Amino acid sequence: MTQSDLKDWTKIVRPVIGMLHAPALPGSPRYSGSLETVMSTVLNDAETLADGGVHGLMLENFGDVPFYPRRVPPETVAAMTRLAGRVRDRFDVPLGINVLRNDGLAALAIAAGVGAEFIRVNVLCGARVTDQGLIEGISHDLLRTRRDLHAEQVSIFADVDVKHSAPLASRPIAEEAVETVHRGGADALIVSGPSTGVGSDVDQLREVQVAAAETPVFVGSGVTTESLPDLWPNADGFIVGTSLKRNGDVAAPVDRDRVRELMQVHASLGER
Repeated sequence: MTQSDLKDWTKIVRPVIGMLHAPALPGSPRYSGSLETVMSTVLNDAETLADGGVHGLMLENFGDVPFYPRRVPPETVAAMTRLAGRVRDRFDVPLGINVLRNDGLAALAIAAGVGAEFIRVNVLCGARVTDQGLIEGISHDLLRTRRDLHAEQVSIFADVDVKHSAPLASRPIAEEAVETVHRGGADALIVSGPSTGVGSDVDQLREVQVAAAETPVFVGSGVTTESLPDLWPNADGFIVGTSLKRNGDVAAPVDRDRVRELMQVHASLGER
């Protein structure tokens, strides 16, 4: 998916991307000991999201806390590749990969291997203070690797002012957005609240959208049936996880009724 294709896609549907929060994978402290159980959880959530009408899916190693700040070990890449391959085979919607905390190179390799359309990178440019320590941008390696793999069809979704982190020095979010696109090479930007499930600031979202110009801007957290109308005019798409889970609990399975309710609101907004 090129940036041009991505922009056309967002113009048509303002897509909703449903999160696949994978439980702990092999090698992580909370791993259950059964990859098949992990697989079943991911596929069940993917089926519920796809049946409910979401336009895309994003697989993330959400259960692997505490996260590696940079490169993850081979067993994580192997498990994510196996999960992503099964999701890719069963569901005919765009698929994204996010390898936490910031292993965009692994995400790119997985995406290229299974035919996924995009990846998410939390810190593409600059540096952020996180619970994993200082994390620095990887755009210089990532874009060269994408070229070397001939994987230009894999779009890079990059966060600005990423959640669960703080800047080393305060700077306007619009400046960060411009640099992430023009110096970092992002194909789409993501604006989130301060933590998982917390709403995005509409004023910040508006600033990023203006600064990003023709680059798509996605809301990355806090999207609910109630907040969607306010977010709608200032976004090109929505990444939704927590609010689609049973009782709004990020650790629970995806709730079919919640997915349908959100997509009904989405459809009604699209008809205006």
